[in-house]
Amino acid sequence: MDRIRIVGGNKLNGTIPISGAKNAALPLMIAALLTDETLILDNVPRLADVAQLQRILGNHGVDIMSAGKRPGDHEYQGQTLHISAANIVDTTAPYELVSKMRASFWVIAPLLARMKEAKVSLPGGCAIGTRPVDLLIMALEKLGAEISIDGGYAVARAPTGLKGAEIDFPKVTVSGTHVALMAAALAKGTTIITGAACEPEIADVADCLNKMGAKISGAGTSRIVIEGVTKLHGARHTVLPDRIETGTYAMAVAMTGGDVQLEGARPELLQSALDVLVQAGATVTPNNQGIRVARNGAGISPVKVTTSPFPGFPTDLQAQLMALMTSAKGTSQITETIFENRFMHVQELARLGARISLDGETATIEGTSTLRGAPVMATDLRASVSLVIAALAAEGETTVNRVYHLDRGFERLEEKLSACGATIERISG
Repeated sequence: MDRIRIVGGNKLNGTIPISGAKNAALPLMIAALLTDETLILDNVPRLADVAQLQRILGNHGVDIMSAGKRPGDHEYQGQTLHISAANIVDTTAPYELVSKMRASFWVIAPLLARMKEAKVSLPGGCAIGTRPVDLLIMALEKLGAEISIDGGYAVARAPTGLKGAEIDFPKVTVSGTHVALMAAALAKGTTIITGAACEPEIADVADCLNKMGAKISGAGTSRIVIEGVTKLHGARHTVLPDRIETGTYAMAVAMTGGDVQLEGARPELLQSALDVLVQAGATVTPNNQGIRVARNGAGISPVKVTTSPFPGFPTDLQAQLMALMTSAKGTSQITETIFENRFMHVQELARLGARISLDGETATIEGTSTLRGAPVMATDLRASVSLVIAALAAEGETTVNRVYHLDRGFERLEEKLSACGATIERISG
């Protein structure tokens, strides 16, 4: 199993290109099931989760052609996927595929909308809490689906097709909003979603669906209106830049010092996180190429942050911020309100010398002037990259084990960091 070896102490200087957003690419790929024409997606990141979803879609009979680099292309440009679901040969998504990635459960929506039936295994996936699918099923039932749970599978039918309805989510759910959007696009009549998630990835998927002929307004706000259409067609869409990757590298620069241009980043996608970085002492400058992040000789200031749905501070940047705060001059507090079990990185950061105490959903971090390298283990996707951030500033050598978590969400992490002066390498086997 691969490991990553890091020798800390180097400032980061240079340019890091930001990849396409994983959290938009996955639902966009699933949306291709809604049409028998080809959907072309540009700027798709090369990630383990994307490859796994390609296998899952292939099981339904979807043809996917990946166009890689062309002469003259920048080495970090994402791949272009040509996705054709002309002939869906199977409406079952089996346990052995769905159990590896939660987002694959979302295929239930386009399969049901287009084929009037779906049988999808209840999901497995990340270790950061239960994340139940009850709100997704509620949304589909509102649209007229008959759904039963049988042998660990959600069996859904809509013999006469889905019908527009009012869907009111009692709490913010990104996955529920994605599922409702896709299903309602082909439902008869008007669907109104209230309590919708406002994340930029939702608006990106809606933008793509509209290019395919859907009639969606209000995506990116808490109230979305969808006028159902009978058929969607092919389209071409560029995946928006990954705000979590942007925030992660911004925190790595704040942690190590230095000056890095985050190429292609869009500040409006993560303004609350950038505001926190400024409070912590980093200089953040949006420009025509993206965002420039720098930290001079001054130390890191402590902050107090509570995670919340967009436009609040993202739960997916909580572990990275905690790593940054281990070196702050003073005491910081981070409260996690989105997922339970999302403090699994605390014990591993402690192995590097971090001083963190937990009280329910709040972590209190006493800053320390010295972290020291040690062997650590990745527990989930975002926790794993928090260990990388801490290791970049730690004295001596750190080995991060179980890096397959990192490969699920970060494209060419070692290459991007080493190009800016980090001493980091992947050790295979």
